[in-house]
Amino acid sequence: MSLDRRDILRLAAAGAALLGATRVAVAQSYPTRPVRLVVGFPPGGPTDIAARLIGQWLSERLGQPVVIDNRPGAGSNIATDAVVNSPPDGYTLLMVSTSATVGATFYRNLSFNFIRDVAPVAGVVRVPLVMVVNPSVPARTVPEFIAYAKANPGQINMASVGNGTTPHMAGELFKMMAGVDMLHVPYRGAAPALTDLLGGRAQVMFEGILSLVEHIRAGRLRPLAVTTATRARLLPDLPTVGEFLPGYEASVWFGVGAPRNTPAEIVDRLNREINAGLADPQLKGRIDDLGGTVLSLSPDAFGRLFAEDIEKWGKVVRAANVKSD
Repeated sequence: MSLDRRDILRLAAAGAALLGATRVAVAQSYPTRPVRLVVGFPPGGPTDIAARLIGQWLSERLGQPVVIDNRPGAGSNIATDAVVNSPPDGYTLLMVSTSATVGATFYRNLSFNFIRDVAPVAGVVRVPLVMVVNPSVPARTVPEFIAYAKANPGQINMASVGNGTTPHMAGELFKMMAGVDMLHVPYRGAAPALTDLLGGRAQVMFEGILSLVEHIRAGRLRPLAVTTATRARLLPDLPTVGEFLPGYEASVWFGVGAPRNTPAEIVDRLNREINAGLADPQLKGRIDDLGGTVLSLSPDAFGRLFAEDIEKWGKVVRAANVKSD
């Protein structure tokens, strides 16, 4: 049997309609079993807290449990590797953080390409860092600190929660833009770094606002500025670093990714549900309590944030010549 052009067009249209109907059906039926949200850091940290907040919301909206799977190590690379090698069916998701965009350049010989292998789903929250000093440092403003650092090159210890972390990169970016020489001292987490900062063995640190706010309020640490482009709600009188170093911005953000080739209909469904959560007063209030701001983005906009931060932190990693352990 031969088909004329009109028959072929009718069959093509029918096929496209069937494919479209199948995709809608997939999105509407998803999920039919528990969803796993993989976190590249231990329980209790900011990435884990953000994952549990959005995971609980998704569980209620999707009608299936969202199980948090903590796989810490290598700056979240272990978790990312597990996700990119999972079936792209929407049942394995990744809690993405700024660490991944730093790690794209910081770590050599990765088994994946973050931009190629992770499909952006949705942003969740952006959290500011705070530049704090031990009270023994004779500086109460960023310009005074820069002057003090220039007068004491190499004599100031800059603590961080680890080599290649976002707080470390925030400090390296500050060093570059301010033209100061400080000694980076990496620690294995916030607790030991803060212990040495409080004890005066380190003089300055860039760290998440929640880890610092009680020490600041008690006068044990002196805040100089927040690192985000705008002032922080928890410390509204504190200026931004960018007010003194125009163009400076460093923050930690969290969002959700999926393996590449995850159906667009499932990505769009997850994006809608997550953004609905970010607009919910109760969930938004809990994010406010963490000192963060909601990061409500489309998949494309979240993907652009990936790419922009990989380029930004790649320049800092190369300029500072920092390497993975």
